[in-house]
Amino acid sequence: MAWRPEQAAVALEGVAAPWAVAGGWALDLWLGEQTRDHEDLEITVPAAFFPEIQARLESIGLRLFAIDDESQVIALGPGEAPGDRGYQVWAMEPAVMGWRMDMFREPGDAQTWIYRRTGELSAPRAWASGHTTAGIPYVAPQIVLLFKAKASRDKDQADFTRVAPRLSAEARDWLAKSLQVTNPDHPWIERLATAP
Repeated sequence: MAWRPEQAAVALEGVAAPWAVAGGWALDLWLGEQTRDHEDLEITVPAAFFPEIQARLESIGLRLFAIDDESQVIALGPGEAPGDRGYQVWAMEPAVMGWRMDMFREPGDAQTWIYRRTGELSAPRAWASGHTTAGIPYVAPQIVLLFKAKASRDKDQADFTRVAPRLSAEARDWLAKSLQVTNPDHPWIERLATAP
C-alpha cells in the first residue's frame, strides 16, 4: 500500500522543502530502473522544513504519526509538531487504512546534508542528492549505502553489490572514509577499495 516515488512527487509538487526519496527506492531512481520489490517508501527532509511537508500531506487527507525512540506510534493532531518524539514520521491514508510513506526528519538545511546518526559527517546537499529525468529528488547512492551499512540485511548486501561497482571513484572514496569513521571494521571498506 506504500506509494511509489512518482506518487510522492505528485503529492509534494510545488513544495519548497528540500525533500528526497531515501532507502532502496533512492538507489533504484539513481540506477534508472526498479531492481527489487520495496515494502515502503522513505523520504528525508531537514527538520526545519518538515512543517511544510506536514501541511501539504494533511491538506490531501493524510494522517501523520510520530515514531518515538521506543518505536511507539503516536498520532499527531492536524498541524501538531512531532517535537522531540523521534525523527521518524509515518503518513497514513485513512480512506484505505494504508501507510503511504515514512519520513525522516533530519539535521542540516537547504545547503548542507548532515549525517543524522552521529552528526559528524556532512556534505553539500547538492552532492548528497540527485534528481531523475522526471525531476524526482533522491538521496545520493553513497549516502544511502552509508545508512544501509548499519543493518547489513540481505537486501542491503544485495543493494551494495549492485550499486558499489557503479559509484564514481569520488563517491566510493567518500563512502569508504565515512565507514571508517562510523564503523571501522565494516567489510564494505575493503570491498570498496577493490571495486572498479
